[in-house]
Amino acid sequence: MARFVPGSDAEPAAAVAVLRRAVQLDAEARYQPALVCYQEGIDLLLQVLRGTKDETKKCNLRKKISGYMDRAENIKKYLDQEKEAGKYHKQIKIEENATGFSYESLFQEYLNETVTEVWIEDPYIRHTHQGCGKQQQISGLEEIKESLGNHGVLLELEYSSSLHDREIRFDNGWMIKIGRGLDYFKKPRGRFSLGYSDFDLRPCHETTVDIFHNKHTKKI
Repeated sequence: MARFVPGSDAEPAAAVAVLRRAVQLDAEARYQPALVCYQEGIDLLLQVLRGTKDETKKCNLRKKISGYMDRAENIKKYLDQEKEAGKYHKQIKIEENATGFSYESLFQEYLNETVTEVWIEDPYIRHTHQGCGKQQQISGLEEIKESLGNHGVLLELEYSSSLHDREIRFDNGWMIKIGRGLDYFKKPRGRFSLGYSDFDLRPCHETTVDIFHNKHTKKI
């Protein structure tokens, strides 16, 4: 299937940017995020189509949309086949002091509208910047639980003295294993330093992120 290069006058800047990103990810064989970008770009083009009166431009837009939809459908079929065969495995290597790896950046493409439950197992949340001491950590987690409850989100907490493995599982089938668990960020230098609140700007420890689908992992 041919890949399309966005950039006509009829396309808004937002659609052009998203579709260029989709094509780039597609060329890099990063099919899961490419699919997300194709879908978003197609939606933006459909909005343009609905507001276009020129028949020539409408015809060109329909052809582009059809091409992007065909490519997105092929990618979706390929990913479904990989999952069904138990072959899907993506690995991300985070270098020492690297930035741009916030939780949102890592997880957002797997947290779609089908996710209703998330399981997190992490035995090593223990450093000062994660909460000073066990009692403060417990107090902090209870405060988070109460806050989430106000937004209709139920947080259930379990403690184990024998837990060792680190993993995050979504009920749409995705499982993420991070070598260092959730503690892959370095301690911020100060409360007013870049990265204190924006984790995309916080330096990381070196670690590896492995992403699987539950066709070849244990069932929840």
